[in-house]
Amino acid sequence: MLRKVLVFVVLVILFSIVVYNPSATSEPGANPQDPAKEDLSRVEYPSLAKVPWRAHFIEPQETLESLFGADWVTVARFNRIDRRHVYPGMTIKVPVDIVAARSYTPMPPEYPPAKAHGKYILIDMTEQWMGAYENGKLKFSAPAATGAPGHETPVGVFRIDARHRTHTSSLYKTEDETGQYPMDNAMRFHIGPDNVSYWIHARDLPGKPASHGCVGLYDEGMQNRVYGIPTKPQLLDSEKFYAWAVGENEYEEDTGDLEELEDAPVVEVRGTNPVYRK
Repeated sequence: MLRKVLVFVVLVILFSIVVYNPSATSEPGANPQDPAKEDLSRVEYPSLAKVPWRAHFIEPQETLESLFGADWVTVARFNRIDRRHVYPGMTIKVPVDIVAARSYTPMPPEYPPAKAHGKYILIDMTEQWMGAYENGKLKFSAPAATGAPGHETPVGVFRIDARHRTHTSSLYKTEDETGQYPMDNAMRFHIGPDNVSYWIHARDLPGKPASHGCVGLYDEGMQNRVYGIPTKPQLLDSEKFYAWAVGENEYEEDTGDLEELEDAPVVEVRGTNPVYRK
């Protein structure tokens, strides 16, 4: 009888390990279905080859804010991840020199192909980062999440041809299946031969390529509206890029509806998805 009970307990534990998928920082343990990509110390970004960092395993009840105070933003950007996706059981990179890391960007300060353009967007898939250039000089930049393996973002030189500040996905729903996935501050830069549109827009950033081909930027305002967290939105990169590229200073009043545009910024997508060390 005791043997049967022990077997039953072991099976329950094994089953729990297989199906476990933590959803909050109070739940320790990584998702066993995707362990390599939750160890962000394994992600190889060329720009970090000469930037000293250490790996940190997130313990129960730890958050970016509790670990790094006001510099949680620096560490989040360093890992290309948002607060909602940091939980116990995963490993992140922590820059050794936090102060120096505040100004970290993998994008070149000057980009010759952009010199002939007033405004030019460069998306580097290998770095998972996006830069805004004015006459060839970097104005600002931010982490980005491009297409996941099998759904890679198309590489090439394109141009923004539409804006839709209140865009939502026509194909994909939110995690709780209550509505279509929000794509705030959307800028369309390509329509594929299969009639699939590719946009730059607000989305979750899980620290890895994660989309179906679009390019996602931080927008904690959208996350607060949809998920209720974070309570105090701070990272609003999609709003910043949208206002700079296609906002009302560049075009007429933005009603929030889908509008086609002319002479909008060029968008270049280069590189391949980053490598994960085994």
